[in-house]
Amino acid sequence: MTSQFELTDDTPVYVISVAAQLSGLHPQTLRAYDRLGLVSPGRAAGRGRRYSLRDILILRDVQRLSQEEGINLSGIKRILELELAEQRNRLRLAELHAEISQLRAELESTRAVAARLATLLRNRGDGGALVPVRDPGGAGRSSPEHRQAAEASATPPTATGSGSMRYPPADGQPAAAASDSV
Repeated sequence: MTSQFELTDDTPVYVISVAAQLSGLHPQTLRAYDRLGLVSPGRAAGRGRRYSLRDILILRDVQRLSQEEGINLSGIKRILELELAEQRNRLRLAELHAEISQLRAELESTRAVAARLATLLRNRGDGGALVPVRDPGGAGRSSPEHRQAAEASATPPTATGSGSMRYPPADGQPAAAASDSV
């Protein structure tokens, strides 16, 4: 994490006169480039322009493309937009490569677990379960009667026509209706 006093290439610190001197352009040219959207400097509290090091490098590129290459300003703007899009795409590509690497590692881990389970199944001769499943009753009872009793005890209460609720039996006792009045 960066502190509030740490400067980066994107930190707007240069006033227009310094940015003009560093870029080799006139301050009026910097204002025109700002209006055209070629460079978008930050603003100070009093609305004065503040240029970053990255802004100054862009201004130098604009001057080079205009003076040496003879490209008009709309062409330069398009070039800058394409360069920015390429930079974003490169960052996204790097993120996707990292995600693919992570997914490959997870896949290898899953394959290793699957191979271990397959080995355990092959080595298990009696065909039993790898993980024993216990009956909710606790004693290992798994007869059909016990399963039906467990299912019956899991049923929710039902409403009767007289405004009372009928609850399923808790331990095999006959069901009784409970009235709403207490």
